[in-house]
Amino acid sequence: MTWLELPHDAAYGLATLPYGVFSADDAPSQVGVRVGDQVLDLSEVAQALDHEHADVFAQPSLNALMELGAQRCREVRAWVRELFDDDTYRDLVGAHLRPVAGVRLHLPVEVADYVDFYASESHASNVGKIFRPDSPGLPPNWKHLPIGYHGRAGTVVVSGSDIVRPNGQRRPDADGVPPFGPSTTLDIECEVGFVVSGPTATGTSVRVSDARDHLFGVVLLNDWSARDIQAWEYVPLGPFLGKSFATSISAWVVPFEALAYAEVPLPGQDPPVLPYLQGQTDRDVFGLDLHLEVRLNGSLVSAPEFRDMYWSPAQMLTHLTVNGATLRTGDLFASGTVSGSSPETFGSLLERTWNGTAPLALADGTTRGFLEDGDVVTLTGWAPGRDGAQVTLGKVTGTVLPARRL
Repeated sequence: MTWLELPHDAAYGLATLPYGVFSADDAPSQVGVRVGDQVLDLSEVAQALDHEHADVFAQPSLNALMELGAQRCREVRAWVRELFDDDTYRDLVGAHLRPVAGVRLHLPVEVADYVDFYASESHASNVGKIFRPDSPGLPPNWKHLPIGYHGRAGTVVVSGSDIVRPNGQRRPDADGVPPFGPSTTLDIECEVGFVVSGPTATGTSVRVSDARDHLFGVVLLNDWSARDIQAWEYVPLGPFLGKSFATSISAWVVPFEALAYAEVPLPGQDPPVLPYLQGQTDRDVFGLDLHLEVRLNGSLVSAPEFRDMYWSPAQMLTHLTVNGATLRTGDLFASGTVSGSSPETFGSLLERTWNGTAPLALADGTTRGFLEDGDVVTLTGWAPGRDGAQVTLGKVTGTVLPARRL
């Protein structure tokens, strides 16, 4: 039971309790937890109760909290839940609840390294058909390892940040000279991001069975993509300037424990993966039943289902470290575009409009092949929780601004 007057099906209810970083008035930014349309100042509450980890809530990121380790983070989450269950905390908590609309939200994590994977079979096949129509949809290695690339941690931004259209080179015209200028095929990628805690030593790797100890939480993520820049640069070394200009994440990090009731089996991996990607029990390799939505200027354009993903988050994390690469607290890795088998579940405009050849009709009467200046993209999502409750995955939004002249 809880003393909090909040509907069972409320967004950001007690099944979610996500962490974020906020500031109010001229005060420094610090850690809070969202409940309904309010944010609880955990720093003030922890100091009033002389909590042993009060110092970690007074920080401008979640990194200090994550540094406590998986077990301590679980204990902290249990303490936060107790604040809303135990009536003796009612007055104290009530005094430190602030309307979300009255605070400023910041990037919740000091991102150490950023890796983006390519874990949807449907998305990988569609991209192959569009970009390599005379070749097999999937490269021969795709079902043997989670393919990924290293992105740019310094351009990960919080939801609500504007996105400036990038400049770059595009495929040459008949004269063989590549044109340079603003991207003309700016796209989105609806993804799920995983925030990592628990550093590892160089030369060691994380086993699939131990991955949960490093999965702190989940964010929604938009991997903005300049398709024309990407198409010209990605052979032979992969994405670079077509991806590195901006990656948006939601302001609220949902603790991984909140997704316990959303775990589902993977769709099936054929051929069997190598032993290091198999785990020791059925529970080690899992999918997640996450329901996502993509809106463009308010129009629903896609509803991807994360449960369709081919690779497990645990397998991605293991493969990321199998060569001895280190983990650092604050690392972020993303799933790659979440796409299903039908157009209404494709998580990018590249697929949804088939490279612009079948433009989407929006509610305002306009059409889109790719993004135009002034467009607003919003990703939202939810997962099933205990006893029919919903776990809110938050929102990540961004507005496209015109390219800047060099």
